[in-house]
Amino acid sequence: MLRPLCQNLYLSTLKNRQSLVALQQSLHTTNRMSDKTYEDPATIKFLEDVHKIMVDDALVKGTSREAPVVEFRHPEELKKLLQLPVKNEPATSAEILEDCKRVIKYSVKTGSVQFYNQLYSGIEPYSLAGSWITDALNTNIHTFEVAPVFVLLEQYCVQKICSLIGYENGDGVFGSGGSFCNLMATHLARYKRYPNMKSEGMYNQPILDLYTSDQAHYSLLKAGGYLGFGTDNIIRIKTDDGGRMLIDDLEVKVEESKKKGHIPFFVMGSCGTTVLGSYDSLNEIADACSKHNMWFHIDAAWGGGVLLSSKHKHLMDGVERADSVAWNLHKMVGANIQCSGIFVKEKGLLEKANRAYAEYLFQPDKFYDVSYDIGDKTVQCGRKADVLKLWLLWKGKGDSGLSERIEKAFDNSQYLATKLRKTDGFKLVIPEFQCTNICFWYIPPSLRGQEETPEWWAKIAKVSPIIKQRMIEDGSMMIGFCPLSMKGHVNFFRIIVVNPACEYSDMDKVLTEIERLGNDL
Repeated sequence: MLRPLCQNLYLSTLKNRQSLVALQQSLHTTNRMSDKTYEDPATIKFLEDVHKIMVDDALVKGTSREAPVVEFRHPEELKKLLQLPVKNEPATSAEILEDCKRVIKYSVKTGSVQFYNQLYSGIEPYSLAGSWITDALNTNIHTFEVAPVFVLLEQYCVQKICSLIGYENGDGVFGSGGSFCNLMATHLARYKRYPNMKSEGMYNQPILDLYTSDQAHYSLLKAGGYLGFGTDNIIRIKTDDGGRMLIDDLEVKVEESKKKGHIPFFVMGSCGTTVLGSYDSLNEIADACSKHNMWFHIDAAWGGGVLLSSKHKHLMDGVERADSVAWNLHKMVGANIQCSGIFVKEKGLLEKANRAYAEYLFQPDKFYDVSYDIGDKTVQCGRKADVLKLWLLWKGKGDSGLSERIEKAFDNSQYLATKLRKTDGFKLVIPEFQCTNICFWYIPPSLRGQEETPEWWAKIAKVSPIIKQRMIEDGSMMIGFCPLSMKGHVNFFRIIVVNPACEYSDMDKVLTEIERLGNDL
């Protein structure tokens, strides 16, 4: 009697537990998407909700002058607010939507006109559409068979950019940022000069010296370590007070390399240095490179946008004489991050330097023209199709619209520089700026009218970090600061004017906000 009773009780309990688990699973999957198709109404509803959150919170509210640029939280607090842990059971769609809202809430709104912190600002709708479509298609741009449209778009944009540079038979490829493109330039230059190094390596080979200005981007130093040139062989050239390379010093450094038995090999000129926005004299560098048989590369990651402006393109006179150019289209031009490319004068060099004959990708007996399989132009295999962000932007704005964008940024920055020059308590780091970088010190009332001694400058050095902290904690604005030690400059503000939504009134607000936050220092 007892044994059958226990069995029945066990079976009843088991059945109840199974029913409870089924109920829990049913409840948990409520408001969750189907894993099967995008035809499922729950899936469509979820994506529509995500789209609404993006538009309402990130774009409309995020670009409003009244909204904070950032709601800053320190790392440990932010970890808790984001609810980071991933659990064994899947979250519901409703929970994921709340996660999306938190991500946007605590992220920096780089589309705001009050965001001047980096070399990009603003969200261009056409480019954003390109980002969304690219992610929806989720493909890899290495062969025509998996990315036919993107391959053709990239080839078109590469040729259009080559024509702007002045390359009659040039080539190029999009890559993962300006640093990568500068690194690729050194790689191409080495292959061009010493093609055997591709197979034999740099063993028992001459020491190659590379040159760039003391204001140039640090990516060349990284290339020295990454590609085996050695960071000691990245030679810094002195600059004038405005941050432009001194050609006389380049000549001196080249001769020093020769005396040591090194090979002068590569020069990187800058068009729009990161801090001062300086443009090197490209024709002078080209002359030196021709004289000493050196590869001439231009880092135009920031300042290349002037090529689109008839008013400002003179800043890059001589660009057509370079062997290669790196350009970040996500900076001054306004494409969504990231959108970068390296453009070279010699067609075919990219493939020669990078081809690895991967049989599973690049079969010669495909049924279409395999010259459209462009993956061997780069050291990357997996590569996102960034070009749609540029093509839609360029097509939607036209050459004239992008030119207007560039010229408005210059106009706003020149207005700001003039305003700073005329306002008590502000001091420009250099008298004139070539690009839309404006660098200046704020001098609080307590430090005005005093002799500029080392002790005085030590106090000034503390001003911008304190104001920046107050600015971020208040969420009102984001402006970068930095020292320029090699020029003897202590911390100063570096503001980047590039957002096309900015007006003169926004430039005025920069001064009033800094005064509001630093008047008591």
